[in-house]
Amino acid sequence: MKGFAMLRIGEVGWIEKEKPSPGPYDAIIKPLAVAPCTSDIHTVFEGGIGERHNMILGHEAVGEVVEVGEKVEDFKPGDRVVVPAITPDWRTLEAQQGNHQHSGGMLAGWKFSNIKDGVFAEYFHVNDADMNLALLPEEIPLESAVMIPDMVTTGFHGAELADIKLGDTVAVLGIGPVGLMAVAGAKLRGAGRIIVVGSRPVCVDAAKFYGATDIVNYKNGDIVDQILDLTDGKGVDATIIAGGPAKIVTTAVKITKPGGAVSNINYFGEGENLPIPRAEWGCGMAHKTIKGGLCPGGRFRMEKLVELVKHDRIDPGKMATHVFKGLDKVEEALLLMKDKPRDLIKPVVVIE
Repeated sequence: MKGFAMLRIGEVGWIEKEKPSPGPYDAIIKPLAVAPCTSDIHTVFEGGIGERHNMILGHEAVGEVVEVGEKVEDFKPGDRVVVPAITPDWRTLEAQQGNHQHSGGMLAGWKFSNIKDGVFAEYFHVNDADMNLALLPEEIPLESAVMIPDMVTTGFHGAELADIKLGDTVAVLGIGPVGLMAVAGAKLRGAGRIIVVGSRPVCVDAAKFYGATDIVNYKNGDIVDQILDLTDGKGVDATIIAGGPAKIVTTAVKITKPGGAVSNINYFGEGENLPIPRAEWGCGMAHKTIKGGLCPGGRFRMEKLVELVKHDRIDPGKMATHVFKGLDKVEEALLLMKDKPRDLIKPVVVIE
């Protein structure tokens, strides 16, 4: 089979590999739609997780089951499925402790395009199919469905980590697709005011669609000053970091009020340290909680998110600004994520 791979840091290309085979609990999937992610850009062009050689990229996919192991009970060839970006080993102590994203080690639940070949191929392997796949209803368009495995679950996790309560004032730093889903998640959790930071018109319009009440543009002045002005100097109850370089952590701490929460769902691909400002963190005693988390995966999570899309609680398909046809378009779509033209939110490649 062919797949689109990271050949080494800074270089990608098409390669040939053997079609994978399932273990007794596993499944082989043929992708119906895939989407490149900014994480792929960090991995390839920044070396965010270190060197990888001839590793097929991609971790966002919906597909059709083509083969299952003899122990798989709930899925069969022909089923259309959502494949989470995070496919943990569920028979691990970490999973039992509630840390399934880190089953087998830190970030080890993130297997596709990290530990093993990803989804940008004619076929790909899914471990523990009964626990890591979810059925895809026919009525959900592929452009919406392919947002569920990563964009939706990651953005919503930002809102969960921030522990947003009814009526809270929330800031979302970065309104790419993950940030947009953080806005949608904050709204669903009952945020009153949602202040977003972004400048591209296509993303600003989408942020308003998903629930943003205020727009802050860095071109109009310092972000911290603008948000403090909007909140009468008090700051926000919760801040979700959904993009930006390391210094965005400083901004987040500065705009969050004492007792508030900073939630990070951003992949920092460079540098050794993240900066926490001493004074604005109350010399370490401001009761500002800082959490960062890899998005939840697995079947249960995907089934819950499918319900939200199926019943029109969210419409993630609005983010699919560039839709390509055919697996051979993956490279073009990936490079769009690298270059980020002003009319881009998210590219999707439909294969069926």
